[in-house]
Amino acid sequence: MKKRYWMFKRGRVYYIEDSATGKQQSLRTTDEREAKRLRDAKNDAVAQPQLNLALAKTYYAAHDAKLVERTWAEVIAQVESQGGQTTQERTRQAFRGAQFNQIREKKLIETTSDDFMSVLARGPQSTLKFLKQIHLTALGRGWLPMPILAPEFWPKKRRSQRRAITLAEHQQLTQTERNPEWSLYLDILWETGAAQSDAASLSSVNINWEERVLRYRRRKLGAGSEPALLQIGPRLEGVLHKLPPAGPFFPNVSLLTPAQRSTRFGERCKRRGITGVSLHSYRYSWAERAYARGYPERWAQAALGHSSSAVHRAYSKGAKVVCPSLEEFEQQER
Repeated sequence: MKKRYWMFKRGRVYYIEDSATGKQQSLRTTDEREAKRLRDAKNDAVAQPQLNLALAKTYYAAHDAKLVERTWAEVIAQVESQGGQTTQERTRQAFRGAQFNQIREKKLIETTSDDFMSVLARGPQSTLKFLKQIHLTALGRGWLPMPILAPEFWPKKRRSQRRAITLAEHQQLTQTERNPEWSLYLDILWETGAAQSDAASLSSVNINWEERVLRYRRRKLGAGSEPALLQIGPRLEGVLHKLPPAGPFFPNVSLLTPAQRSTRFGERCKRRGITGVSLHSYRYSWAERAYARGYPERWAQAALGHSSSAVHRAYSKGAKVVCPSLEEFEQQER
């Protein structure tokens, strides 16, 4: 094994140089034998962990030859293939982040907790979620002999502030919008609470005028999921009649990626002094408005395409409800 530290003499004093970093350090001695012992001790301290890793690789290779060669790029590819189309797109976008380049080609067996902490330090808050995902995938597939970070040592997730967009903010955005297609797109989000990609892909085939029902399947949940069904009320009908009678409702908006639509929305909000909202805020708004008006939870959950009541409650928890008087309810029963 190649020695990391080599010794040289400057004047009467002996020095060592780290071949990995080029850093030089005085051994503070003029005795050659003492200097050699100090140099050898430095090399032994470095060699022992390397020797342990080499031995471990030998044992693991006997069990699984690929185990010692597999990199995080392979794990990332596995995670990127999971879920529906929109989930895969979002995951691929996240792993393009420069912070993951630090471990992308690094072998799993050589990764340390310091590597993970460095990735977390250089990335946004969402990095924590995706780093945990590849870590669990590697463990679940048996590609890691042991966790790199124990659960209690993972950083705590910082709760981001999520809020609904208000009616006043929505009207400000639509009334000052110069692009009619984009304005109608925001109106559809307001009336339906649909996810931005689902709303962008709506077309005339999603409308049943005989039954007055808007029907679409959430792209995130896949082809086997139950479709979202929403009765068409007067306001939604007014918006739909402004859209093309046949074909895609939003031919230009649908060509944009989710990231491009989010960027465009953010730019418009910034110009109008609106902060703290995103296109996803329309879903929060719809859920909160439904909750505040006493809309049955199972209907609201079906309309938004939520697969669980827990998820739906998280969307509607910001609603402010003014309870009607008990007197009114008692009078209604008479």
